[in-house]
Amino acid sequence: MDFTLKMFTCNMVLLFLTICVLQFQTITGAGDSRCTSLGGKCQLTSESCSRGNYRRNLCGGAYNRQCCLVTVTSSGNNPTIVSRASWGARSTRLSNIRLPVSRVFIHHTVGSSCTSQSSCSRVVRNTQNYHINTRKYSDIGYSFLVGEDGRVYEGRGWNKQGAHTRGYNTRSIAIAFLGNFSNRQPNGAALTAAQDLIAYGVSNNKISSSYSLSGHRDAQGANTACPGQALYNVIKTWPRYTSST
Repeated sequence: MDFTLKMFTCNMVLLFLTICVLQFQTITGAGDSRCTSLGGKCQLTSESCSRGNYRRNLCGGAYNRQCCLVTVTSSGNNPTIVSRASWGARSTRLSNIRLPVSRVFIHHTVGSSCTSQSSCSRVVRNTQNYHINTRKYSDIGYSFLVGEDGRVYEGRGWNKQGAHTRGYNTRSIAIAFLGNFSNRQPNGAALTAAQDLIAYGVSNNKISSSYSLSGHRDAQGANTACPGQALYNVIKTWPRYTSST
């Protein structure tokens, strides 16, 4: 009887410890890595998800702890596009592309970031010079570039074939965020500007309404971390994202 009582007591202690562990996971967010890797935050669904929308099965703990993910959508405004002439582009001759395109690829430039039109224009000029002088491209490779000043800078634009994503340049556009976004996300102004540009492209028959959006790293044969892990985590939550190319 003493042995049976001891076993019962041990089982009760184990049960108590298990309950404590589960409660600890709920409180501390253990098992939340799937959510946080996407840039989200695990919280109770009774709390407001001002960051975006809730997604299930990405958080540890209780069933009513879900992942509040940032969902950047178009502001409904046309993007502010700084023309090539305005940022001081070199003159080039390029091949045309057939519109609307079916693919949108997101890149980052890895170099300097910027928060004003003057500084972003300088970064875009430097990028064009690097692409032409060092990479031996005929022009800056990207279709558009986005600064953290909330402006879009015209690269090759809508109508010209880019040099950004091998195997896809004749049927896609590339939007490159100015800066290195391996360890941090672009600010809200830049993210909204990119979404506004995509919405504008769809509305004006530059981008197919059934387009697919991917990161540069998703392209077949691409051996790159572009557009940086932090930015990649964000775009995976955007409408029409796909890793299949």
